[in-house]
Formats: sequence, C-alpha cells, structure tokens
Amino acid sequence: MGLLALAASTLSYADGLGGFPTLWESHDPGLQQQLEKTLTDLGLDDAVRSKQLSVTLVDITDLEEPREASVNGDEMLYAASLPKIAILLGAFVEIEQGHMALDNDTRSSLTRMIRKSSNADATRMLNEVGKDRLLEILQSNSYRLYDPQVNGGLWVGKEYGKSGAYQRDPLHNLSHGATSMQAARFYYLLETGQLVEPGLTREMKAMLGNPGIKHKFVKGLADYPDARIFRKSGSWSRWHADSAIVEADGHRYIIVALAENKNGGLWLSRLIKPIHEFMVPRKLAKAGD
Repeated sequence: MGLLALAASTLSYADGLGGFPTLWESHDPGLQQQLEKTLTDLGLDDAVRSKQLSVTLVDITDLEEPREASVNGDEMLYAASLPKIAILLGAFVEIEQGHMALDNDTRSSLTRMIRKSSNADATRMLNEVGKDRLLEILQSNSYRLYDPQVNGGLWVGKEYGKSGAYQRDPLHNLSHGATSMQAARFYYLLETGQLVEPGLTREMKAMLGNPGIKHKFVKGLADYPDARIFRKSGSWSRWHADSAIVEADGHRYIIVALAENKNGGLWLSRLIKPIHEFMVPRKLAKAGD
C-alpha cells in the first residue's frame, strides 16, 4: 500500500547517550513490511495516508540491536494524557538532582497520574517540577524528547484541567502533544537506563506497570494474560493514544499509536493483537508432547 514512504525518517540523529543506537538508525525493513501488512489487513490504509494514524513499533528483545518500524512516526498529534510520561520524567530528574523528594506522598501521586491518569495529580506534579523546568528538560541535550530536527515530540504546555495553555509547542501549537517515535524513544531510553539512575529507573517502570484503565492496548491484549504491560494512554474528543512496553515469553517490544478519529480507540484495541502475535510468536509443540 506504499506506506514505506510514510515511515519515520532515517536521518542521522545521534543521541550520544550510553552508546546505544538511535531508533531512526534502527529501521528494519522486514518489521516494516509486517507492520504495513497488519494495518492493511485491518483496513487502516486511508487513516495512515491521511495522517490520522501514527504507529511506531520497536523490538527491544536485544536492547543493543533494536528493530524499528513506523508509519507517520514523526507526525506530531494532540496526545491528551499520554504526555504525562513527560511529567513523570521531569519529576524523576528533579528527584535524582535532589530538588524533589521521592516520599510516599510523591510516589503515590505519580503512580495515580500514570495508572489512573489522574488529572489532579498530573497538575500537582507538573507544578512541583515547574512548568518551564519541564520544557527545559524535554528540550535539553540530555534527552531531546522535543526536538525541531525531528518535528517535535513530547510536549506539556498546559495543566491537566480547565486552565488555558501557558506555552504551546512552537512547531504545531499543541498544548499536549507527541510523536509516536519520540514517545517510543522515551521507553527505549528508560529500558536502556538513559533517563535516570538504576534505582529510580526501576521506580519509574513500576509506576508504568499494572495499568488501572483497561482499554485500548490493555483491552486488545486481554487474551494474553502472560503479557506484562507498562503503559500510558490518553483520550480526549476524537484523539486517542496509547504507548507501552510489552513483555511476554522472552520477547520485549515498544508500541506507540496515536489516532485522530472518533473510532481511534477501537483502532488501537484492534491493531495491538495481530502486532503482538508476530512480535511474540507462539511456540510450536514438540512431537510427542
């Protein structure tokens, strides 16, 4: 269906973080073909062509040799609550630097923000980090999770409530935005220990586990109880987003999908199952078993 032209750019983009490859340099044609075929089989060709759907998929079973595939991976969309992962990062950076304490109250607030998508806790933690400070962290050379060179990325420019935006992103005028590639990078940097020190990395990942809202990817993987999901989703009006690390049967992958359509939540529930089936192949029973 000609989706390859819509895949994320393979431009040279050196992170300079930990010696791991960048996702843009880890494109895998075979995985790309599988992703495109899945979206075709689901009838989502038009959604991809019209840029209503962005998907980035990364096999991280071998962290040193990730395999990436995407459609519209560098397209920035409104992402509702998904960018709360940026607030999570900001909080842990400030905790690591000694500017915030990871006490029981902060731990509980961050966990509710991620697992239950609490807007009150997200706004509280955003203000604890500092609005300008969070944007500084996202755009810093240490992370570059929002970077004009790759059409943006994770952005939080509004509290999660009725107040107006205080700083929309400079490229797309979004208050809460993401590209699927940069959201996938967040998880890859987390898994490779490039966000914060190891103890805090474990704390961050634990908060992303045990999802409290059973929709989108979680709903789509309901038939796979052995799959462990570490995720953050978001929905508002016609915008639907989900992002996750999925671990099962010795395999591990990152999946991020952003949709701008009233049926977007259903799209995400439907696409995760066939993707999971080729990312985590079922083992064939041995003769005589």
